[in-house]
Amino acid sequence: VIFSLYLVKVRRNYALHGLVQTVLSVVLLLVVAAFEIDMRMHGGWQKIINKNADAPRLGAEALEQVRTLLWIHLAFAITTPILWGVTLTLAWKRFSRPPVPGLHSAQHKLLGWLSTVDLVLTSVTGLVFYYFAFVR
Repeated sequence: VIFSLYLVKVRRNYALHGLVQTVLSVVLLLVVAAFEIDMRMHGGWQKIINKNADAPRLGAEALEQVRTLLWIHLAFAITTPILWGVTLTLAWKRFSRPPVPGLHSAQHKLLGWLSTVDLVLTSVTGLVFYYFAFVR
């Protein structure tokens, strides 16, 4: 993401910025899909945490706290691909080929920053969930 911002802000290489964002979004989507499939194949996060039903790692209260952290994470994790997808789709439709600044630039900049903040919050809340669910 930082490299992509460098491309557009410093280098003014809008075409490469678009390519980097497109590739990054596809790779991230594939990685998240693979992660979700793996989690489901192993019975979900609760089964992974409490493999041994006779001696669960997390009790009911701790499990509920972790579930709350997951819901907070999901609020960002669900909106990130939507925002990013809208940002990319509108850029593909509204920017010329090769892309140059134009009428859509202000909206694209706003959507781009919203997507970036959402992505960072998804990452931070995901790490917090991971720590409390699997490490602590």
